[in-house]
Amino acid sequence: MAKNKFVLNHGGVGELLKSAAMQSIVEEHASEIRKSAGDGYAQDTYVGKSRVNASVYADSYKARKDNLKNNTLLKAVH
Repeated sequence: MAKNKFVLNHGGVGELLKSAAMQSIVEEHASEIRKSAGDGYAQDTYVGKSRVNASVYADSYKARKDNLKNNTLLKAVH
């Protein structure tokens, strides 16, 4: 059996994780979660130190109360 060695290009992976293509993928997933959570939720996407990050959060009082009572965002992720 041949022994192959795989060397990861860390610089290339870093560029990929911060790229515009990855940002659009992350925004798409965050938007799906926000839509399934319902009204009163918002999303935010930003490029961090090592990768693109997205967050979905309760933006209104009603949504915050709903999320605390029903774990709406946690259920929307599944």
